[in-house]
Amino acid sequence: MTLTDTHHDGIDFPLDGVRVLDLSRVFAGPMCGQVLADFGAEVIKVEHPARGDDTRDWGMRIGQTETTYFNGMNRNKRSVTLDLQTPEGLQIVHDLLPQCDVVLHNFKTGGAEKLGVGYEQLRALRPDLVYCAVAGYDTSGPEASRPGYDLVIQGEAGLMALNGEADRPPLKFGVAVVDLITGMYAAQAVLAALFRRERTGKGRLIEMALYDCGLSVTGYYGLDALQLGHDPARFGNAHPSIVPYGMFEAADGPLIIAVGNNAQFDKFCRQVIGRADIADDPRFSTNVARSRHRHELLPLLTALLRTFERDVLLQRMTATGIPCGKVAGLHEALTSERTRRGGLVRDMPHPVAGSTPVFAPPYRLDGQRLPIRSAPPTLGEGTREVLQQLLSMSDAQLQQLQQRGVLTLPSTSQPGKILS
Repeated sequence: MTLTDTHHDGIDFPLDGVRVLDLSRVFAGPMCGQVLADFGAEVIKVEHPARGDDTRDWGMRIGQTETTYFNGMNRNKRSVTLDLQTPEGLQIVHDLLPQCDVVLHNFKTGGAEKLGVGYEQLRALRPDLVYCAVAGYDTSGPEASRPGYDLVIQGEAGLMALNGEADRPPLKFGVAVVDLITGMYAAQAVLAALFRRERTGKGRLIEMALYDCGLSVTGYYGLDALQLGHDPARFGNAHPSIVPYGMFEAADGPLIIAVGNNAQFDKFCRQVIGRADIADDPRFSTNVARSRHRHELLPLLTALLRTFERDVLLQRMTATGIPCGKVAGLHEALTSERTRRGGLVRDMPHPVAGSTPVFAPPYRLDGQRLPIRSAPPTLGEGTREVLQQLLSMSDAQLQQLQQRGVLTLPSTSQPGKILS
């Protein structure tokens, strides 16, 4: 499995010519690398020769070395295996460095320096390097040495406290939202640093903390808490200040109703549920009033909505311009006509499994969705090609390094064009 030329299907990728050395693993760092890869950067993912990225052992198995978890963060990359704790593995990284624009890692604070891949150590090899380090907490604070885990940060940053129903315990998000957001923020910072380097020729040290990013996700709820002086109430699937706005049950399944203003509420009552008396009730005449009387209005609407078929409600609300939607199952959403039409999931060739589904990048440039240039790599699939093309290493040298456990080589070589 190889990446093709970044000029794919006539698309001029914004990061064409940028090379990234991705030393990160698990989620936040690899997510950052995937964003850069989606935009056309050549991302060389460095993994341990034996175990690879931790997430190659998380989730459902695909082939021999990939899993659903790994595949979610590693499309459009090459995999190179190197044991950085060996002098030879570290030397190869140092040799690659002058040809790389960006380095990503999420070692524990101080771990990169111990390995010999700290910022000052690598900047000496490439002064204009953009270096992005992801950690759990502020690297200059007293918690710098603590490992960062998404679930822990969700608890500490207050995210679990704002999620869930009021009468239930705090609830984590369904996905690792802190890792996800941190990876995206990190990619934004790298892009900004690359833009600055184009203007000034100067590199930059970027430090991202999961806690910092997790706290930022609280958004307006966080500001509400500061204004109130205590935690805001939790409303589950409902909205704290807009009524009716949330998930409701029709006779045959759940749906989302988002009545955003008073005109929509009037149409909802008269044209959707056929209850003009509710629209005329002064308790419900404005959103402020409806919010104040939510404990009277919502039970009434909940009972009424259960008497309608879901499609009938959706058709009527769509006709009157009221935001609404069906609550789909995850598999249902992934296999829906909307997803298929948007090209959001593709089956990509896989050397062992035959094929594997891969999410397409969400970005559209000049009217075209950025394509998947390659499926997430098997462990070490690019080791031979990357090191031969960039460092002119011979087969004999690579075989010797493999015998010493410094790296692993794929059983067969597949020619690639990502390296220039």
